[in-house]
Amino acid sequence: MNLADRSQQVIMDTYGSRPRTFVRGDGVMLFDENGNGYLDCLGGLAVVGVGHANPAVTRAVSDQIATLAHTSNLFHTLPQVELAEKLVALSGLDRVFFANCGATANEASIKLARRYGQVMSGPERYRIVSLNDSFHGRTLATLAATGQPAKQATFAPLPDGFDQVPGGDLDVLAEAVDESVAAVLIEVVQGEGGVIPWSDDYLEGVRALCDESGALLIIDDVQAGLGRTGHWFSWHGTSIEPDIVSIAKALANGLPIGASLATAGVARVFQPGDHATTFGGGPVVCAAALATINEIEERGLLSNATERGDQLVGALEGLQSVTHVRGRGLLLAAVLDLEVAHAVVAEALERGLIINAVRPNAVRWAPPLTISEAEIDDAVAMFAESLSSAMDGAHG
Repeated sequence: MNLADRSQQVIMDTYGSRPRTFVRGDGVMLFDENGNGYLDCLGGLAVVGVGHANPAVTRAVSDQIATLAHTSNLFHTLPQVELAEKLVALSGLDRVFFANCGATANEASIKLARRYGQVMSGPERYRIVSLNDSFHGRTLATLAATGQPAKQATFAPLPDGFDQVPGGDLDVLAEAVDESVAAVLIEVVQGEGGVIPWSDDYLEGVRALCDESGALLIIDDVQAGLGRTGHWFSWHGTSIEPDIVSIAKALANGLPIGASLATAGVARVFQPGDHATTFGGGPVVCAAALATINEIEERGLLSNATERGDQLVGALEGLQSVTHVRGRGLLLAAVLDLEVAHAVVAEALERGLIINAVRPNAVRWAPPLTISEAEIDDAVAMFAESLSSAMDGAHG
């Protein structure tokens, strides 16, 4: 019995068919059980920012787990405090709550915004407004905030207090944001919604509406944060400043950690006992995150994300059947003129390239920030062959 068959016997079927078994990683490469190499231009869904089996992260994890793995949050640990200090310095925000993943980081951000609304304005200020096609997590609250009805329907009824409006339309948003709204929750670049970047004008308008109404602005930077857009945080490429931010995916280069960051004025409404987690901000994952941040700084990976992103956009837009490329930095989607994205992804995997279909006509790219110029060239060549084959199949 192979590993896929064994998996079906013991693991819940929430991910469907998984076409490969990977046993090793090295930089931008993954290797299957037969020794075949694959250029990973998905990065574990925008997680592996500084490359697979990164030596600096490996050393940090090894040293820390051999020293101290867990104490609970009843006690201080040095890695947690040092990471919080680093995130505060990089973000310009003031306080950090450590969670376990993106969903729990968003859960903390939503709870903080609700608590702030209640403390400042009374019990009726608790609603959260988010955008159509957004994705904020799989817990019941974050699913209620997610603007994808197909994902919500399976688990109805969802918690009350969440509304979605079309993105890009400030007039519709203004109608939705009244004195019952505690916060507006947005992604600067909608990742799971199709890699949709919002314009600076729209983001500035959202910030202004929040200021006028007294609502907080929460930015979900789970996918677009930690260097992926060429900035430490996605809003750093804009003129806006958030009140609360959620981060996760790339923070520890593959280890499970998330965080909710907030201004001091907002964070003060959380009191002991209001929110907690057993594993959030443990010493090992915080050591990994510190090493990850250090790698991004020392290796100039913010600049590399911008340069390689520009290279990738130019190369993809030169391909027949690619209508345009959207996104920022190394969070991009190649938009196709036919709905063949799933076929392209399957063809690419056969050629040794890992990407994914984020919409029927859009292929997402989110490689490690360490990807080189030559590796981009190789990836685009494989993509071009895959695209041609899928188009031939579509035309029949």
